[in-house]
Amino acid sequence: MRYAKIRKMDISNGPGIRVSVFVQGCTFNCKNCFNPETHDFKGGAEFTDEKLAEVLELCAKDEIQGLSILGGEPCHPQNIAGTTLIAKKFKEKFPHKSLWVWSGFLFDRDLKDKELMQYVDVLVDGQYVDELHDFTLEWRGSSNQRVIDVPKSLKTNKVVWYENIKVTE
Repeated sequence: MRYAKIRKMDISNGPGIRVSVFVQGCTFNCKNCFNPETHDFKGGAEFTDEKLAEVLELCAKDEIQGLSILGGEPCHPQNIAGTTLIAKKFKEKFPHKSLWVWSGFLFDRDLKDKELMQYVDVLVDGQYVDELHDFTLEWRGSSNQRVIDVPKSLKTNKVVWYENIKVTE
């Protein structure tokens, strides 16, 4: 897997101060995507074991509330194994810190049975739709996207919205 960038102290991709990993590569190419530079699978740099160790070290700081993985597309078949490894190592080391993932794939159709979901606390799913863009939405760019409480959704076998989000369905 390749990555585009790592933010050491991010306050815009999930609650609190977080570390964010932007994976490289996406085939959705959503109109007016906010990260078009992450679409090319050959861009960015290789996400190595050393880079994983660096991310985990950054997450160890007391002020860091969690890890966010976005992109690009973290759940693309070329990226999901790497994303799963990051998620698993993060949750093994920091079980009480939150892990958020953004994906254009849908939880209930594409992702609920993937190993990755065993480690994710919150999933923002659905492709960005420019015509549904809304600046007032938290953690998502368009109103079709859902902010999902993954553990509750897996337990009940239905999509459960993250409790701190205003639902616009």
